[in-house]
Amino acid sequence: MKKGRLIRKIICIVFLILLCSTAAVTVFFGIKGYQMYRAAISEESLEKRIEEVREKEHFTHYSDLPQFYIDAVISVEDHRFKSHPGIDVIAICRAVWTDIRAMSFKEGGSTITQQLAKNLLFTRDKTLERKAAEVFAVFAIESQYSKEEILELYVNASSFGSGYETIYDASKGYFKKVPSELTDYEAAMLAGVPNAPSVYSPDVSMELAAERVGQVLDSMVRYGYVTEEEAKQIEKDGI
Repeated sequence: MKKGRLIRKIICIVFLILLCSTAAVTVFFGIKGYQMYRAAISEESLEKRIEEVREKEHFTHYSDLPQFYIDAVISVEDHRFKSHPGIDVIAICRAVWTDIRAMSFKEGGSTITQQLAKNLLFTRDKTLERKAAEVFAVFAIESQYSKEEILELYVNASSFGSGYETIYDASKGYFKKVPSELTDYEAAMLAGVPNAPSVYSPDVSMELAAERVGQVLDSMVRYGYVTEEEAKQIEKDGI
């Protein structure tokens, strides 16, 4: 009986130590992240950076994006995009568990809004400090812009490989078309490139780009945007 109470007491102590340690780490990186965020917007405000994106020569408005492309981006990058407040807690918990098992930053759990914040304000270095800084930027973005505006900014401020930094440039560069003219297969390909432009760019490897199309279409099937039959037909038409 005494042994059982001792074990429970040890478990409680260990739990409290872990809880306090987690809280301390959260506060530490929260402060560091806020400082990084403030430093970034002190150099140039978030509003000014967004205005610069909108002033790009070939800025593509949400209304000019194919619906298939919009669905493809959301399904493969952030399928809860329309419902979360900019941070997807479920995705973060899954990513943390994956990273713990891999003992590295293998999966980020970043939402589209987080990726936009990173592209606008921060470097691509995967650090806890930067991830914390993203949170402050995300809340600022989500409080000022609609979901349509956020996705519109994201596709106009992302790397598509081969020096293309907007969906328009990528569409013209790879397929000689404006975004509204993309086929479903081409739209799926461009939806998948920003995840790893140096790998999935059609200019680097059409084989890997095609594999990525399959991953994008699988996501679209999983989240109900297309059926398996439709996905197979899109792949068949694109090859």
